[in-house]
Amino acid sequence: MLTLTAVAEDPLLLTRRLNLDDGQEVFFRPLTHTDAERLAAFLEGLSAESRRLSTFDGYDLEAARKLCDAIARHDKLRLVLEDGPSGRIVGLVEFSLDLHPSDIARYEEAGIHLAATDCRFGPTLADDYQGRGVGTQVFPLIADVARQFGRKRIILFGGVLADNTRAISYYNKHGFQQVGSFTGKDGAQSFDMILDLHPPSGTAG
Repeated sequence: MLTLTAVAEDPLLLTRRLNLDDGQEVFFRPLTHTDAERLAAFLEGLSAESRRLSTFDGYDLEAARKLCDAIARHDKLRLVLEDGPSGRIVGLVEFSLDLHPSDIARYEEAGIHLAATDCRFGPTLADDYQGRGVGTQVFPLIADVARQFGRKRIILFGGVLADNTRAISYYNKHGFQQVGSFTGKDGAQSFDMILDLHPPSGTAG
């Protein structure tokens, strides 16, 4: 089973190459300490709407440096999508390997007991990469990462906003089940969704 320390020491453990449907080559790989400036460019380039739908604490170089400095220091695993030809970061996937008490409580109310074999995740794509099917091509890699860390189920990081219909459709497509709703501090309604990571096709057990 993988650990955050092992991935930080050898990012190639989780580095994969993808050829998108339009022929574009991208790399799916762990965030590294040398990514701060490129990650800042990614965050700064997100539109107001993309920022509304995300969960980042900031969208500048300082925020990017904090994310890079946190590698293998806390419970978070962050992976990026990197445009092959340019090296530009065009996506960020966040995993939280620990569960927040508020998540545990909400899921308990829905009759679901979260355990140490569950994790949280949240994806964000650059605006010009949205709506191109990138998320669908990347999702098998996301599920594989969770399995390699010994996780059996995935819940959404902070839920998904009820008005984010495109994201809800995406999660439904990949097998997530809606289990409840809640209202955030800002008054916005969100849905909790969970995915049971069945063994890959052809895998015993």
